[in-house]
Amino acid sequence: VYDKPMIYYPLSTLMLAGITDILIITTPHDQAAFQHLLGDGSQWGINLSYAIQPSPDGLAQAFLIGEDFIGHDPAALILGDNIFYGDGMGRQLQHASERTKGADVFGYYVTDPERYGVVEFDDQGRALHIEEKPTQPRSNYAVTGLYFYDNDVVELAKAVRPSPRGELEITDLNNAYLQRGDLNVQILGRGTAWLDTGTHDSLLDAANFIRVVEERQGLKIACPEEIAWRQGFIDAEALQRLAQPLQKSGYGRYLLKILNERVFA
Repeated sequence: VYDKPMIYYPLSTLMLAGITDILIITTPHDQAAFQHLLGDGSQWGINLSYAIQPSPDGLAQAFLIGEDFIGHDPAALILGDNIFYGDGMGRQLQHASERTKGADVFGYYVTDPERYGVVEFDDQGRALHIEEKPTQPRSNYAVTGLYFYDNDVVELAKAVRPSPRGELEITDLNNAYLQRGDLNVQILGRGTAWLDTGTHDSLLDAANFIRVVEERQGLKIACPEEIAWRQGFIDAEALQRLAQPLQKSGYGRYLLKILNERVFA
């Protein structure tokens, strides 16, 4: 997307949440390419593992595939084609990742809620129900492709049954948390961008958005090397080593620049 691989964006979001152990679930065909691009993540101070989803049987299946990886820990899930950007996102993400009980999802006001899982609220703003791709949405708040769960998620995912379209729906998993009073819906406000790049048009829109912001500020969005350094996953020497082979590119020069300039970000 614009100047970096698409997977850098969801990885960066997880890194901003302070998450360093990440399982990348791919199709059988694509896994080798991701491994070649990302390796084991040690260059960024994180640990990357890989698993295969043999067929597209629903998002909730990720927790069945990743059961051993999750172990006794809480878990987060982000879709590989979702981009999040906005001031304060890091704080919201860290707050969600620090919860040890229940689940956090993020609601975002959209003009086309029928394309997504949609949250219905009561008069006090409490979530009542989430409906997957409704023909008559009860609100304009879509559930984004970013979810945080406690360790109960694996057992709850095992109880999810295939929907009429044959998938294990993440909406059914979220409603299971909602029914037991353990789902927190955080609203992403007007200053936040959520870009779902699942179509050709939305992919182009996302690239243009990233280009405009980066060219205006001279700062990069979703640069994992920078995020790793600012989060303390790697030190300045490690960042410089990552930048050296890329000095002839704008990307490498950017990494060296942030080492030497004061950027309050």
